[in-house]
Amino acid sequence: MKWVLLVAGLLVALVALVALAGSLLPRDHVAARRARLSRPPAEVFGVIQDAARAAEWRSDVKHVEPLEPVAGRRRFREVSGQGAITFEVMDEVVPSRLVTRIADEGLPFGGSWTYELEPSGEGTLITITERGFVKNVVFRALARYVFTHHRTLEQYLRALGRRFGVDVTPEPA
Repeated sequence: MKWVLLVAGLLVALVALVALAGSLLPRDHVAARRARLSRPPAEVFGVIQDAARAAEWRSDVKHVEPLEPVAGRRRFREVSGQGAITFEVMDEVVPSRLVTRIADEGLPFGGSWTYELEPSGEGTLITITERGFVKNVVFRALARYVFTHHRTLEQYLRALGRRFGVDVTPEPA
C-alpha cells in the first residue's frame, strides 16, 4: 500500500511540475518551416488549396468534409485519428499565399497557418508559418518540449514532397 501511495504521489507531483512549466510558457507561439519543391508555384498551390483531396497524399488525414461557407469564407473539416478539426480559409492569393485558421473555438488549441509560395529556380520555395496558441498548461508544456511546435509543419512538408514524388528536408524559415 505504501508503494501505491508513493507512486500516486510521484505521478501527481510530475503532473503538477509539467503544469507549472506550462504555466510559465507563453500561450501563443509562432513556428515556421520551409522546403523546396521542383514544381512551379501554381502546381504546388493547386495541391495545398484543394483540401478535399488532402487524404490522398497526407497519411494523417482520413477524409475531408467540405462545409458551407460562413461570411463568404470556404470551410472544411479534416478528420484524422486525433478527431475532427474545422478550418476556414481566411486569405487566398493564387498562386502565392493561402491562410487557413482553426475555426473550432472549443479546442484546447488553435491558430492559423500561412502558406507562402515563391518561385525558386525551376521550382517553388514554400514556407508555412503557424501562429498558434495552446490553452491548457499541461498540453502547452508537452507541445513545447515533447511534440514541438514544428513537428506538424515538418510532417506536412514531407507529405507534400512525397505527393510530388520527392523526399524533402524541411528547414527553419
